[in-house]
Parts: sequence; structure tokens; C-alpha cells
Amino acid sequence: LLKVLSDSVGRFFGQIQNISKANDVVVMVYSEFGRRVHANASNGTDHGTAGPVFVFGNKVKGAFYGEQPSLTNLNQGDLWSTVDFRDVYGGLLQDVLKTPVDRVIPNWKSTLSVF
Repeated sequence: LLKVLSDSVGRFFGQIQNISKANDVVVMVYSEFGRRVHANASNGTDHGTAGPVFVFGNKVKGAFYGEQPSLTNLNQGDLWSTVDFRDVYGGLLQDVLKTPVDRVIPNWKSTLSVF
């Protein structure tokens, strides 16, 4: 499904580039579940934690933020999250929408800027 996401976001950015709005758009994609490290009985992996957050846009500083999760130091079979998605969301609220984080995420102060 990552190819479907990539193709869709690529087409979307191609369209907004054509109308000269690419510098005005930021897209955040968050998966609420990750995958477990070890295979299950059907040779797949069950839903787990530490899902990815992708942020797209011309003004985004592309990078891998946080630490690479360990494949051996697990939390009951799941990866440990190294960046809370609320920090990324908070950064977008603050930097893009000019909105105080705690107005949207009560009692949340932490942000991660990707700009």
C-alpha cells in the first residue's frame, strides 16, 4: 500500500505544482498501527505499535526524525516509538497553522518542527 500512497501523493503534488500552490501545502500521513517484528502463524506480521508518520511538502526538511527502532529491544513484541506523533502534529499546528498546540491537543506542549 505504500506504493499506492506514494503514487497518490505524487499525483497530488504534481497537480498543485501546476497551479503554483506547492509552497502552500503540507500533507501529514499517520498510520495508527505499526507491524510486529516477528512473523505470526500465517507468515505475516500482526498489527503492532510505532507506526510511521510521513510529512510531505516543499518546505519540509526531509530527514528521518527520531531514533531507528531496535528490532531486538521490544515492548511485549512491539517496537518502541521514538517520536510521538503528537509532537509532529503539534509542530504542524504551530508552524503551519499558527495555532497553539494545547488548543487542539489538551495539555500537550511538545512539538517537533520539520521545517
